[in-house]
Amino acid sequence: MAHVPRPRTRQLAMYQRAIRTLPGGTDSNFRAWGEDTVYIDRGKGGRIWDLDGNESIDLRMGYGPAILGHADPRVDGYVLERMQRGVSFSLTSEDEVAAAELVCELTFCDMARLTVSGTEATMHAIRVARGFTGRDRIVKFEGQYHGVHDYALISVLPADVSELGDRSEPVRLAWGRGIPAAIQETVVPAVYNDLDGLRRIFEREGEHIAAVLIEPILGNAQGILPQPGFLEGVRAITREFGALLIFDEVKTGFRAATGGAAELFGITPDLATYAKAMGNGYPAAAFGGRRDIMEMLPAKVSHGGTYAGNRVAAAAATQVLSILRDTDALETVRRNGLRVQAGLSEVITRRGLPHVFTGIPAMFGVMFAEQLPPDYRGWADTDHDLYDAVATGMIARGAMPEPDSREPWFMCEAHAEGDLIDRVVSIFAESLDAALEARAQA
Repeated sequence: MAHVPRPRTRQLAMYQRAIRTLPGGTDSNFRAWGEDTVYIDRGKGGRIWDLDGNESIDLRMGYGPAILGHADPRVDGYVLERMQRGVSFSLTSEDEVAAAELVCELTFCDMARLTVSGTEATMHAIRVARGFTGRDRIVKFEGQYHGVHDYALISVLPADVSELGDRSEPVRLAWGRGIPAAIQETVVPAVYNDLDGLRRIFEREGEHIAAVLIEPILGNAQGILPQPGFLEGVRAITREFGALLIFDEVKTGFRAATGGAAELFGITPDLATYAKAMGNGYPAAAFGGRRDIMEMLPAKVSHGGTYAGNRVAAAAATQVLSILRDTDALETVRRNGLRVQAGLSEVITRRGLPHVFTGIPAMFGVMFAEQLPPDYRGWADTDHDLYDAVATGMIARGAMPEPDSREPWFMCEAHAEGDLIDRVVSIFAESLDAALEARAQA
């Protein structure tokens, strides 16, 4: 079947308008796709419509927040009711207390505080860890994304993994300009799934390390999973050297399980950060952990924010977390992911291509490779060029994963509706065939 290009007249006009005032035509570097930049009109459930009226099955879900689906009436109705009482007072509402209570009920946290983004959550968790331990350095793993503050943008997404240096002694690689060298020196890069390398780091400079900050699942390499014993080893090393363990659960929190990856893997960190799924698209985030650590606030460590705990975010979090606690929504999300994986596997196998799935059904990637890579460097050895071509073809045909193979597919509860999953598999098959044909002709 010949592919019919989708209209983009209104979006191209919007791009020309937007680039006059928005650098790249967007409010985020990650959305700036040049003349292919998507300008959205609306979303409902598992689908979105752009300004030209093109419908797409959404596999990005805003990079993960819309765990229930876009414009979920259970959430939106409750938020609308609460926000009519006023939104932002820089005073504390019952909504904030209720949201924090739910975070603590569903996770290991004894105490938590709300903020408005994952970036802020990881920034504050790092500060609390430094304040508690009296140390300055933070260990982070290559390829892991913890937001866009200076302390997070080290060894994130190099265009060439050779820039990361030798595995036994990774280099500090700032992502973009504007990050002071003095800050870079406080971040120690490590290789994911490499306990020996982590131990070497601690034996060399453990007395200066405040915490290990880790995504339990390597989200920005299509969701590479920890190998057996890895998280347990990280937990043991941090305890041995008196450092804290911070789980960055911005992606996995309330998605991998109601208690996040900490529950899924049975590992209890000292601190954790949450965002994305806890608000179903509203700007809700939190950081929390052990009582003795969190009680560094308010007297000894600085944390604040005019919009922290605003009623819109707090109400959304309260409703979303209640739904995830009281319904089988997460099981539906898991089943949706398994159905998509089964369909994709059949398509790829019929074409004789090696492939593996990464991550968990609620947040997974598909790699054209013989075996699962253990880390970001291993991701670079997969056929990600083929994946990128397939993803671009899917967007043109009405299903929208992220066009960069480092980002996993995010499933939502609403993907169970109608024939969305069958359509995703069909669009994937057409896009894969087109990509293989183009490769054969190159």
